[in-house]
Amino acid sequence: MTAPAFLDVGNRRIAYRWRAGAGPALVFLPGYGSDMEGAKATALDAFAERRGVAMLRLDYSGTGSSEGRFEDGTLAAWLEESVQAVDQLTEGPLLVIGSSMGGWLALHLALLRADRMQSLVCIASAADFTNWGFADAAAARKAGLAIGFWESGQQLLLLDGEIAIDRPVRLLHGEHDRDVPLDIAFRTMRALRSSDVQLTVLKDGDHRLSEPREIAAILRTVAALLEPQP
Repeated sequence: MTAPAFLDVGNRRIAYRWRAGAGPALVFLPGYGSDMEGAKATALDAFAERRGVAMLRLDYSGTGSSEGRFEDGTLAAWLEESVQAVDQLTEGPLLVIGSSMGGWLALHLALLRADRMQSLVCIASAADFTNWGFADAAAARKAGLAIGFWESGQQLLLLDGEIAIDRPVRLLHGEHDRDVPLDIAFRTMRALRSSDVQLTVLKDGDHRLSEPREIAAILRTVAALLEPQP
């Protein structure tokens, strides 16, 4: 495997992999503590290669091949890195795919770059997990979550109001997800302003959704969004 490229965002240096190809470009945002070499990310990259589609994947600062300390990471910093990577490395329409916490970031990216968003796929999206996953800062600290991250997340909550995204959104969630309750997927669906939102519940699926049949469902979803709309 070739070494990743690097992008400077402020005083942080993040790793990324870019595959040139046709648009819309796929953008994959990994989950909390995950990186761009996971099963879903690499399956999507192989899919992009087969289809001749452009794809960007990245490691947030402090994760994977990126520089920095994981415990210094915040949702706001990782969102900034995602936005800067998209702005500096891609052109034209985007199909953004976010996994778990990456789904939360993907929603924010879609809001911040609405003019470029073609569609959005959220896999086991953990939107607002600092709010529903922990009673307070003390509970977050006890569970091992950095307080800076928890505080940052509390400033970026989405589910208590309308999420002003008007593009097609596809939500995929495991029936037996023990980390992100299925209700969060329904709350996300209801909060989205778009009238083109579909929620797919994968039977017996857990939070990772990395089994071959689950990855196949993700790839089918992305492929359908790449087809010309009637």
